Amino acid sequence: MTDTMDRGLSRRDFATLAAGGAAVAFASGPAAAQSAAPAAPLEPTRLKSAGETLRPEIVGDFGIVAAGRHYACAAATRILLAGGNATDAGVAAVFAAAVTEISHFGFGGEAPTILYDAATKKVSVVNGQGTAPGLATPDKFADVGVIPGNGPNGGTVPAVVDAMALALQTNGTMTLDQVMQPAIELADGFVMYNFLAEVFASQQKATSRYKTAYDTYYPGGKLPKVGEHFRQPNLARTMRAIAAADKAAFARTKDRKAAIQAGRDAFYKGDIARRIGAAMEADGGLMRYEDLANYKGKVEAPATADVFGYTVCKGGFWSQGPALLLALNIAEAAGIATMQPGSEVYLHTLAESIKLAFDDRNAFFGDPAFAKVPAKGLLSKAYAAERAKLIGPKASLEHRYGDPWAFEGVPRPTPAFTPHMLKRKGGPVADTTAVEVVDRHGNLFSCTPSSGWLLGGAYIAGDTGVPMSNRLTVFDLDPESPNVLVPGKRPRTTLTPSLVIKGDAPFLAIGTPGGDNQDQQIMNVLLRILAFGEPLQASIEAPRINSNHFHGSFAIKKDEPGVLEIEDRVPQAVRDGLTARGHKLDVLGPYGVSTGIVAAGVAPGTGTLRGGADVRRERYAFGW
Repeated sequence: MTDTMDRGLSRRDFATLAAGGAAVAFASGPAAAQSAAPAAPLEPTRLKSAGETLRPEIVGDFGIVAAGRHYACAAATRILLAGGNATDAGVAAVFAAAVTEISHFGFGGEAPTILYDAATKKVSVVNGQGTAPGLATPDKFADVGVIPGNGPNGGTVPAVVDAMALALQTNGTMTLDQVMQPAIELADGFVMYNFLAEVFASQQKATSRYKTAYDTYYPGGKLPKVGEHFRQPNLARTMRAIAAADKAAFARTKDRKAAIQAGRDAFYKGDIARRIGAAMEADGGLMRYEDLANYKGKVEAPATADVFGYTVCKGGFWSQGPALLLALNIAEAAGIATMQPGSEVYLHTLAESIKLAFDDRNAFFGDPAFAKVPAKGLLSKAYAAERAKLIGPKASLEHRYGDPWAFEGVPRPTPAFTPHMLKRKGGPVADTTAVEVVDRHGNLFSCTPSSGWLLGGAYIAGDTGVPMSNRLTVFDLDPESPNVLVPGKRPRTTLTPSLVIKGDAPFLAIGTPGGDNQDQQIMNVLLRILAFGEPLQASIEAPRINSNHFHGSFAIKKDEPGVLEIEDRVPQAVRDGLTARGHKLDVLGPYGVSTGIVAAGVAPGTGTLRGGADVRRERYAFGW
């Protein structure tokens, strides 16, 4: 650079050369001075790229992580650098998030996960949603008429440790001890960031109801400040006990999977579980030691839909995941691929497809171990085509439940259930995060961990440092519901990781926080990628819609027929057209939909890697 500058080029000339701009002749003397001056080159900082986004799409060929916070990305990157694969890295990120994203996700929560193994080309679902405690029955909540979203009776059995152990045993290469080290160090102390500090400030009074939580999150009664080290010694001790059990077992047996099981059992069958059970009982909760000791997650085949030349993979009907598959099938049958993305007719079709699919979610989905679910009928192309015929030129303001049993080949075996809103005061609920990883071999990891204390105050079980779940509130109390509360049953969780494959090759891992919004927001993004081939980051940042039409999953199961949230970057003419069709628009800010998409996968054509992260909710992506 010095040599070039000495030749008489200005900094602007050099910048143009460096940016690949117009050539500059290295001439000197009077003739050169008298020659016609070229047009002033454009400053590189003023260049505008086609399809420019607020954040760059991350590309590479080694590994890419997309997650909720930089701490989780750093933990996963550390494991990739140490030789771990996508699953090893993803599990490390989940544990790190349990320490540093406690406003959205805690160590006693849940973590449904989907894995793609590049060697076997197999997709596996880890059913990481905890079950209802043995004492949790509808009559326990009859007086109040609603299941609380916080406190000792807000949660299902903690599933995180079991789910991550199963993920490692299924597709990982490392031990629990190895992948938990970044999280343990963070539990010893991480630097407080602004968003979490604001949550602490807003929830100090609510959390004061629960002494163990208050002492953990407000040590000495003081509010944690941005830039200070925040420590969780009780949680660090719990994590170390799990890691130590794993390490000791591996030293003894040299069997990685057996060592993982030993670490897992240290949480569910040993002193930690006994202390959790004792604390819950002392605080009036329904969970006991036996609930943890008897808990066992499963590895399952995914629910799938083939749409637009891709296969989308989701969790089973114990989750809302298949609603995305149903909505995509309906939209495809309605011809959405022939419409202009973002146009009035496109957004109308998208919204109506979502409404039909999520009404069916509420009427038919439930833990298949307890409920009869017409899975075949719901996911059939014939049923989707029948549902698509209901999409007319006007927005529906009614709940329209289908008859998937007619496509199942058997008579309906249960009474019809009509979802409804409870006439009670609903309590606050938790939030969620997401972790997506791709490695250089094409392995994929998608996890949607949840249950923190964004609203209503945290509850921690005794001196374990473990914040408990908030997911029990998703159950229904109506005995006719396929999602009715039953001991040992999984609630129809909103947590919904996603994988997309092309043929049998890896394509994308994608997820988001957002409760009932999750699959809607994933659909907003996936349609642009799968049906129209748009770039990943641009698809994530594109304007979105979100329907509030159907009954929600939490507390009082509120519905808002016809209400459609829409970001104000959608052109006014399009919004006017949607209003004329009968949609009740709730216009939000430019990136106002409550979501935070993160994604990582394999770029089509090149086979290299790519990742993206939402500007909504300050998501992060990193890799190379």
